[in-house]
Amino acid sequence: MNSRLSKTPTNLSNHSKSSFLIKKDSCPLIGPERKKQLAAFQKTAGIRFKSQTLLNLSFVHRSVSNETGAVESNERLEFLGDSILGAACATLLYQKFPLKNEGELAKIKSATVSEDVLSSVARNLKIDTMLLLGKGEELSGGREKKAILADTMEALIGALYLDSGYKTAFSFISRYFIPEIGGITENNYHRDYKSLLQEICQHNFHSYPQYKIIKQSGPEHERMFWIEVNAGGTVYGPGMGRNKKTAEQEAAKIAYLVLENIEQVDNT
Repeated sequence: MNSRLSKTPTNLSNHSKSSFLIKKDSCPLIGPERKKQLAAFQKTAGIRFKSQTLLNLSFVHRSVSNETGAVESNERLEFLGDSILGAACATLLYQKFPLKNEGELAKIKSATVSEDVLSSVARNLKIDTMLLLGKGEELSGGREKKAILADTMEALIGALYLDSGYKTAFSFISRYFIPEIGGITENNYHRDYKSLLQEICQHNFHSYPQYKIIKQSGPEHERMFWIEVNAGGTVYGPGMGRNKKTAEQEAAKIAYLVLENIEQVDNT
């Protein structure tokens, strides 16, 4: 990695806290219980912040600011984190795939920094439990909204960059996004609908999707499968494919796209 890149963020992180442009009276107070939550989160995520105020700010949704009129939100951190994540992912892809051209790398990068992946990583880190939301957003299910989780993931990355520099942020991104890159390339840059459907079923129905072969035909070397999936008590499909895996992916895609659309309507 270019040493110039690694030095600049380190110098930035050594600036006074006033350079973060965080006003103490504009941020939520961190009480004893919140301190415990922040400490537990850092242990789980494998990070350590010098500024607990900065870490806490990364979880403050704009709905808090909208309702109180006095509290800063994580939107500026999100803006910063988006760029840091993009640069880190571009570096990882450049190093990992020396034979892929710019177009191929761009496709993988686009999928890696997508809302689906960001929100999935955020859920794995239990960021949904750390969010500070306004009452209205809380009541409307804001903790499970993909857009909010993805934005908060970017804000956390931005906060980590400011707090500890690019090297630490890059290490964090590598730890959690290299597995995602592997999954994306294994699926030829397409979304893994079985995993996405399982995720949405766990969050919405607290259950797992169930797949069932309803038909198969043709000789063994040209076998076709028809598979349905039960997601939350509703049957979707059938998905078709020349093997069970492909048919299950197709059935999962049908179910996921319907459920995702319902979720988006409910969140508007």
